[in-house]
Order: sequence, then C-alpha cells, then structure tokens
Amino acid sequence: MKALILVGGFGTRLRPLTLSVPKPLVEFANKPMILHQIEALKAIGVSEVVLAINYQPEVMMTFLKEFETKVGIKITCSQETEPLGTAGPLALARDKLIDDSGEPFFVLNSDVISEYPFKKMIEFHKSHGGEASIMVTKVDEPSKYGVVVMEESTGKVQKFVEKPKLFVGNKINAGIYLLNPSVLDRIELRPTSIEKEVFPNIAAENKLFAMVLPGFWMDIGQPRDYITGLRLYLDSLRKNSSSKLARGSNVVGNVLVDETAKIGEGCLIGPDVAIGPGCVVESGVRLSRCTVMRGVRIKKHACISGSIIGWHSTVGQWARVENMTILGEDVHVSDEIYSNGGVVLPHKEIKSSILKPEIVM
Repeated sequence: MKALILVGGFGTRLRPLTLSVPKPLVEFANKPMILHQIEALKAIGVSEVVLAINYQPEVMMTFLKEFETKVGIKITCSQETEPLGTAGPLALARDKLIDDSGEPFFVLNSDVISEYPFKKMIEFHKSHGGEASIMVTKVDEPSKYGVVVMEESTGKVQKFVEKPKLFVGNKINAGIYLLNPSVLDRIELRPTSIEKEVFPNIAAENKLFAMVLPGFWMDIGQPRDYITGLRLYLDSLRKNSSSKLARGSNVVGNVLVDETAKIGEGCLIGPDVAIGPGCVVESGVRLSRCTVMRGVRIKKHACISGSIIGWHSTVGQWARVENMTILGEDVHVSDEIYSNGGVVLPHKEIKSSILKPEIVM
C-alpha cells in the first residue's frame, strides 16, 4: 500500500519554530510531527510514503533519508512548483501512487494528530465498496469548520456545508482519506481543493463514505492547538502505553521526558509536559502544559506554563514564561524576566519583560 502526506507550504501559523525547520519536522511529543504519521502507516503495511511539498524539499529529504532506514519504509518527494491546493498534489504524484495492485491509498494532512486507526479504516473502506472513505471527527463548535452531513447507519456522505450558520451536524473532515486509484481520474493538474471540488462530486454519485474517528483528534498547525494536542496525545499514551510516561514524586499528571534529559532536585513537572533530548532542568523549576525542545536549559526556580520553548534556548533563574509564549531556536531569556505571550524570533536575547502578547523581532 501507498500513502500521500500533504505537507504543503511555509507553516506560517507555527512561526517562529518553522523559521528553523519545515513544519512537519517540528517535534511534537519529542518526535517530528510527520514521523508519528509515517510510523503508524508503516505499522499497517504501507510500503511507500509520498510527500507532497512546495517548500524546502532538500531539508525534508535529508532528514527523512535517515528515517527511511530506521523505520524501513520508502519515502519520496513530489515537489510542486506552484501551490496546488489539496487535490492538485494528487494529480502531480499520480505516477508515484498508481501501481498494478489497484489497491486504495491513504492521503493525510500533515498537521493532524490522532490515534490513526488506519486498520479500521481499511476494513470500513472494503465493507462499503464505495470509491472513497474519509475520517470525520466530532467537534463542539461545528460553525468554525466545514461540516460533513452523513447517514448515521451507513456512513454515506450526503453533502458538505462550509461554516454553517444553522446546526446541520457536528462532524468535520479530519484530514485522513482512503481513496481508490479511480479518484485520480477526477482530478486535473491545477490548483484545486479535494474538500470543495472532488469530494462533493463523489458524494453526488453516492460513492463517498465517512467513518467517525475513534479517540482524539487535533490539527496542531498553530500554537494553541499544538498545546491542546499534546494534552490529548499524552492522555491517549496514558491509556495505551503508559510505561512511556515519566513517574516520580516530582511529576504531576502526564509527562514525557527524554531519557537524556537531566532534571534537578525539587522540581514540579506536569501536567501535560514534553521535555526533549539533552535538556537540563535545574532545581526548583515548575513546568506545566508546555513543550521544551531539544537542548534547552531552564535555570533554577523558573516557571513555565502554556508555552513552547524552542531548541537550544535558555530560560533564566526565577523567570516566568506563560500564556502561549513561543521562543524560537536559540533564544536566551535573562534572569527574573516575565514573558506574557511573547513570540520571540530565533537567536534573540530577552533582557526586559514582555508584558503583553507581542512579536519580538
């Protein structure tokens, strides 16, 4: 089986982290985002993953060559010279996706994190005999999204309603598809949308089916959702493989700590924290609802909550960092500084407090 991951563009919503690496390579729970997907695909027998990409393909491929051997899966790139939307990349990668087997292939949005129930999706796809299957997920505020209206009993998709004013349902497209090769005959090589152009046509012929995603789902393409996604992911880890989570008197709730990180005396860590490789957390530090990326040093008695600390940054003694502060790579926060929602570009030194959410250039 094959899979296409829609990597797309510049990852502007996750800046300043994406100023250092392409978005799919930004770590989420101590692993590059895209690797969560590739490992889950490999686990159900996918042998080749095609990345549809229009930004920094060299960086991506250098990095992924290393994972090809580690994970044992073929990874290739399909590079757009102009942005082709969400359907155009399928037409561009047509020759890579089609083979003699006639098997369906997966298509994923690279920002989506979930338990990836691919096996169940294959069974569902075979059972309904349609041309395409999409995953949907239930949300509390459907008016912010495109809603999928479907028959509850069969999963047959009736229509799509974009940002409905009146309630038509609470299931939205989760960005995970399983498509028969014949779907490629419906897509022209031009900028085009799979959600707005291709799927409605398949639904009109009664050949599109939706499966409700079991477990959690999050699009982690922006900081607030990234932090929420981490909480949901760690919850799921607690249920499915809790041995990976940290334990100890200094840990509260779900915490993921790389084995090479060092944590000092008298810290309180959690809930919902990920600490990456080579980090040093000095004594008396308080961390909650945050991600601390590779090579970060957090000095004594600092307090960090609801924030993302980029690679190789330093947070000074008694500093307080909170409210969706995002430090890019190699940012140095001086002692006793307060950051309230500061978004700091890479290689900066912060010597005065950031009292309200702002971008520090």
